[in-house]
Amino acid sequence: MSLNLAQIDRVETITKEDFIKNYFKPQKPLVIERFIEEWPAYSKWNLEYMKEVAGDKIVPLYDDRPVDFKDGFNEPHAKMKMADYVDLLKQKPTKFRIFLWNILKEVPVLQKDFTYPDFGLRLMKGLPMLFFGGKDSYTFMHYDIDLANIFHFHFEGKKEVILFDQQQNKYLYKIPHSLITREDINFSNPDFKKWPALKKAKGYIANLEHGNVLYMPEGYWHYMKYVTPGFSMSLRAIARKPKNLSKAIYNVFVMRSIDNIMRRLKGQKWIDWKNEQAILRTQKTIFETKK
Repeated sequence: MSLNLAQIDRVETITKEDFIKNYFKPQKPLVIERFIEEWPAYSKWNLEYMKEVAGDKIVPLYDDRPVDFKDGFNEPHAKMKMADYVDLLKQKPTKFRIFLWNILKEVPVLQKDFTYPDFGLRLMKGLPMLFFGGKDSYTFMHYDIDLANIFHFHFEGKKEVILFDQQQNKYLYKIPHSLITREDINFSNPDFKKWPALKKAKGYIANLEHGNVLYMPEGYWHYMKYVTPGFSMSLRAIARKPKNLSKAIYNVFVMRSIDNIMRRLKGQKWIDWKNEQAILRTQKTIFETKK
């Protein structure tokens, strides 16, 4: 048995009007296959090019270790020169990923290789972020703190993406006061005996290749697995739905503060309690739906 996942719609290209009507307004994900072929980045951006232009930069690295109470919000697990990291990616599988690396700030010359596309949404131009990963590395299932509309441009290699909307929260073993699900769930091959509620979740799946653009609507959960070494860039537009915008403000100014305070006060007991609550609350929801 596998997750209940529909293939994400795919188009070669799309007009702004069709995108707004068919995907943004109904908040439906989309893969656009040939939207950026006129960008210099389309032909230039690969791992070797990144090594060439950013080799001396020290980059933050993350792996798949469980959250520890001593870890700060988005605090990296290691750091390395970009040149050494690219060499590592090419030599062997590694769990180390680059997460939320601001290329505009770190390597301004890369800004010349792309333009901000007009999808009918106002993109935040100060926040183009790069994400790198080695073969079989992955991100935990999570959604972004600001519940933004995200355009994810993939370069080099292949990546598997699994998405869920916020309506599926009750089936995903969501960690309270957090943006992630239980970290011990393998969304590529879930154990339904251990995580039975996942059988009720309805989501989406797609495989991304070089030049593909993935649109993720506001607040969508996403799990990304690097089938081969590669990297992507995300551009984002602020959440437009009032409910999502208010939730984003709560996450940034309230939820994150509560979590940080409780980590300092309770330490690992707070993390363990949250992990236990993820199971108990999901089981309670499933029990109530059976009544």
